Amino acid sequence: MSLLDLRACNLGQEHIAHDHPHHQLILATCGSTDLEVEGMGDRVTGGRGCLIPCSYHHQYEGDGRNRTLVLDIPLPALGEIRDGQGLQRLFERPRFFLVPTRLNRLAATLMSQLEQFPALHSEIAALLLRALYLHFQEEAPGLASLSSLPQSRRPVERIDVERLDAWIDRHLADEIRVEQMAALCALSPGHFHALFRECTGVTPLAHVQQRRLEHARTLVRHSGLSLGHIAALVGFQDQGSFSRAYRRHFAVTPSAERHAHAAN
Repeated sequence: MSLLDLRACNLGQEHIAHDHPHHQLILATCGSTDLEVEGMGDRVTGGRGCLIPCSYHHQYEGDGRNRTLVLDIPLPALGEIRDGQGLQRLFERPRFFLVPTRLNRLAATLMSQLEQFPALHSEIAALLLRALYLHFQEEAPGLASLSSLPQSRRPVERIDVERLDAWIDRHLADEIRVEQMAALCALSPGHFHALFRECTGVTPLAHVQQRRLEHARTLVRHSGLSLGHIAALVGFQDQGSFSRAYRRHFAVTPSAERHAHAAN
């Protein structure tokens, strides 16, 4: 990949974890996505974007209703575009940043152009990067105002995680949304998300994923249920996505786990 690669997509509710050898910019025009980079995260919305440097492990799960621009930036490409040196500074470390209304509107316009003229994706991507660079220069010369991870927050409340876990465990087979969990704590989704991450070190949906997989491991080891049945019981759409998530989390496939446990 030598050119800027920009695409418009909907990030679904499947939990994805990976890294890649290129920088990445994430902007949403609507909806939201929970995103963690090296264990520290926030929510990408129309008002908040994220810059992910190359080789940084990250994981995400969308709300299924978002419209998101994902821009992959190969390292050689920065040397070929205007303000490449300044843009490289944007990716010195993972960053979440505020997206003003005018930049959100530009992103929405460029998304429309991208969908109409996909062959111009690299040119549209260069325009988006240029706009982002100028925004940061205008807001804070030298890019000093960018907020790097982690963001410090002073805890003023606590969440009853044990109570939430009990509720999660009763609904593992169902879709679990941050809004539902926030309502149980009488908090707004945004406040709940920030407070939960501060209390636990992970986002709410990443925590739900961990609960699903821990329960799945017990069933893999101690039941004769098929892997497809186990996947459904803990809320995965299919056995393939379940097996991939299981291997990422435990570094072993569920079938290998079952065979190894049976051998012992």
